Amino acid sequence: MKLLLVAGARPNFMKIAPLIHELNKLSSQQARKPSGNVSWRLVHTGQHYDYEMSRVFLEDFDIPEPDYFLNVGSGSHAEQTAKIMVEFEKVCQSETPDLVVVVGDVNSTLACSITAKKLNIKVAHVEAGLRSGDMTMPEEINRIVTDSISDLLFVSEPSGLENLKKEGKAAGHVHHVGNIMIDTLHYCLNKLTGSKTGRLTVSKPYAVCTLHRPSNVDFPETLTGILNALAEISQDMPIIFPIHPRTQKHVEACGLMHIIDRSNIKTMPPQSYLDFLAVWKDAALVLTDSGGLQEETTALGIPCFTIRENTERPITIGEGSNLLVGITQQGILNAYADFKKGLRKTGCIPALWDGRTAQRLVAILLAS
Repeated sequence: MKLLLVAGARPNFMKIAPLIHELNKLSSQQARKPSGNVSWRLVHTGQHYDYEMSRVFLEDFDIPEPDYFLNVGSGSHAEQTAKIMVEFEKVCQSETPDLVVVVGDVNSTLACSITAKKLNIKVAHVEAGLRSGDMTMPEEINRIVTDSISDLLFVSEPSGLENLKKEGKAAGHVHHVGNIMIDTLHYCLNKLTGSKTGRLTVSKPYAVCTLHRPSNVDFPETLTGILNALAEISQDMPIIFPIHPRTQKHVEACGLMHIIDRSNIKTMPPQSYLDFLAVWKDAALVLTDSGGLQEETTALGIPCFTIRENTERPITIGEGSNLLVGITQQGILNAYADFKKGLRKTGCIPALWDGRTAQRLVAILLAS
């Protein structure tokens, strides 16, 4: 079996890395040589980052240089998707794989799955079945379309099974294998042991915040409310805020830097995965609009406020340490008032979030 593994953005590398590690275990030489009847190639679409910037992901996750770098860069959704399809078609025609493995919900996921299917190549989707119900999110469209044409669907939580069943996917094509991002989390926690990565000088307790979604940062009124809420929370404990370039741009354009400057919000540039993990793993509270952090904080039992009106990861709320607080200043502060009273979610670790998802997933791939 010949596999093409596709990654385009940082969350993709986090999901591809455990697969690479597991596939390499099949080879006694721990190299990219066929083991039995299995071989693989890594395709980096270059959706979000140029090649040099992406090197830090390869180093953090201990994965090799990509076999293909498509260098599609930024652009509108249509432009980016079209560029990926054109370039990925060339790779597929050259490699003639038996299966294309796509992960997550970015434009690379959609573009490469469509391209493969039109070439009559089977597609496996890792992290299938997640649904927010919000069709204004580009990621939701990517999820639905990718799942509709995938041959193998690997699900991270029970809601994915229910969603795919409602959408008519045959049970034999759907597999609940667990959350592959938690494999990477455990791997990197082990790497941090004894490491000097991410030395933090701020005293505990502290909070950590990430913010990047257009619905939060592109609208001045919404962004102002969120920043005001963060500033008020920072009076109790400092907030570490690795500020996304998109967020930085809008904060400055809207003239809102004074809110941060007058608060105890400590900004820093975007961090590598290992550096950021070293920071947030010891936080008293995480505030985020990221999908992955909802899951990772649940895996470590860290209280998390998700600054969104919906989530495609309901298990982090139903079983985990996540709380959906909305995008208004008052909603965030109401949740924080309960937090101060000691009403802090710790939850439990969901089933199969045990760091062995890639092992189960590869076993199914090899049996297919």
